[in-house]
Amino acid sequence: MERRTIGAAALEVGAIGLGCMPMSWAYSGSQQRGDRSLRTVHAALDAGVTLLDTADMYGPFTNELLLGRVLKQRRADAFVSTKAGLLVGDGHVVANGRPGYVRRACDASLRRLQTDVIDLYQLHRADPEVPVEETWGAMAELVAAGKVRALGLCAMGVRAVRRGGPARDLYDGTIRQLERVQQVFPVSAVQAELSVWSPEALGRLLPWCEARGVGFLAGMPLGNGFLTGTLTPGVGFEPDDVRARHPRFTAEMMAANQPVVAGLRRVAARHGEGVTPAQAALAWALAQGRHVVPVPGTKQERWAVENAGAAGLELRAEDLAEIEGLPGARGSWD
Repeated sequence: MERRTIGAAALEVGAIGLGCMPMSWAYSGSQQRGDRSLRTVHAALDAGVTLLDTADMYGPFTNELLLGRVLKQRRADAFVSTKAGLLVGDGHVVANGRPGYVRRACDASLRRLQTDVIDLYQLHRADPEVPVEETWGAMAELVAAGKVRALGLCAMGVRAVRRGGPARDLYDGTIRQLERVQQVFPVSAVQAELSVWSPEALGRLLPWCEARGVGFLAGMPLGNGFLTGTLTPGVGFEPDDVRARHPRFTAEMMAANQPVVAGLRRVAARHGEGVTPAQAALAWALAQGRHVVPVPGTKQERWAVENAGAAGLELRAEDLAEIEGLPGARGSWD
């Protein structure tokens, strides 16, 4: 698989990552099975995926424990990325960026992951009660202590901004945070949503990263599964599935956004039998820059292997032009 370099620390990863969150959090709890998830992670590694992306809040904690079972056997095959800064309470999530907490959270993640070092430690969200420089400084101390190799920042979600009305750029707040923490210790990677139906990061956030050699982890590159073309409008989701409350996953909006999937099917078909809309969507994300690493999430071995195969799909100019010309995705915030 093609290799890509992340950030000033020159960390090398495969062109496609594996988002492990759905194995323990946010998607169809009845389908989350530990043994199947373990097989999925192993299959992804066998297919050339190296970056495994998790967080202490997924589960909470169970996702890191699951990955720890794999890493105990295959640490040399994996690039481990985890996150801290969010606490899961009874029906709510709160930020905690206090330096002491960050240090304890790192040690706990190391134990659960059964490793001596975390390759990329990401701040999940900044704590509004703590200057982000203080949180980032504590994370930098972890690098100095040899517990972490590089630091990353997860971009603030853009959906709340959308609901609030027009904005000059949906990632202005994230860029301000990045510019502040960059003065304390180098940012190696930024993780943000980027997909065919959510391209907002192309405006200013991705160019900011490219100009500074900062890696970009493209989260949700398959549009929470919609861009795979495997979801049927109106079928519905389990109550604990985030898509049950997502404004683009009502039956009406899923039907309205089918032209996006149809366009990806056309592009995929031009590249031969067996090429899928999901692979076309991932190849589009890869085409956005040498620093971009899509991190699709899945619970299933089949999809992990299919996603890894997208690294070998090179879209032509006509393909990119067709995708660029697809109608914008619709949702209840529009």
